[in-house]
Amino acid sequence: MVSAIQVYLASQSPRRRELLRQIGVKFRVLAPHVDEAALPREAPDSYVERIARSKAEVAWARIDARQRARHPVLAADTAVVLGRRILGKPADDAEARAMLKALSGRTHQVLTAVAIAHEDRLRLATSVTAVTFRRLAPSEIARYVASGEPRDKAGAYGIQGLAATFIARIEGSYSGVMGLPLFETATLLKTFGIQVL
Repeated sequence: MVSAIQVYLASQSPRRRELLRQIGVKFRVLAPHVDEAALPREAPDSYVERIARSKAEVAWARIDARQRARHPVLAADTAVVLGRRILGKPADDAEARAMLKALSGRTHQVLTAVAIAHEDRLRLATSVTAVTFRRLAPSEIARYVASGEPRDKAGAYGIQGLAATFIARIEGSYSGVMGLPLFETATLLKTFGIQVL
């Protein structure tokens, strides 16, 4: 029921829904369509911040235009970054295999920007996590891709799934790698008067 919600979630991600439930935030999904293509020579942190901001602004404009209950909008964007290369969601299994091969035995960054918009306010925070993969055998990559898990995930893997066995170390936010850094999210929600837990 609308009166029970605290925020609109501008995302279709089941992982973000799960994480918001984990901290007791009531929400309704209101996923806007935003072009997520990177701009030429755009830095990865600028990219995730721009996309999160854009999702929040587009969703807020829909609320305003449709005269919905005026709860804050929470949006996020996650990028897996190897060097300066942004690894988005793989287009197909071949691209998923190529991404996983590139990540094998290396450390990469996962950047997740969170934006909250309400009325004329927009606040943003970004989580940066270093993730180190152990070396992966081609047969492991093939089995993982065949599982279907990489298809809708940035960098072609999900830390909360089968790929957890690939990860030797993380430095930063586990929930940020999942797609919604809970420390940053809770901090932003408090600035809009929403307490968690």
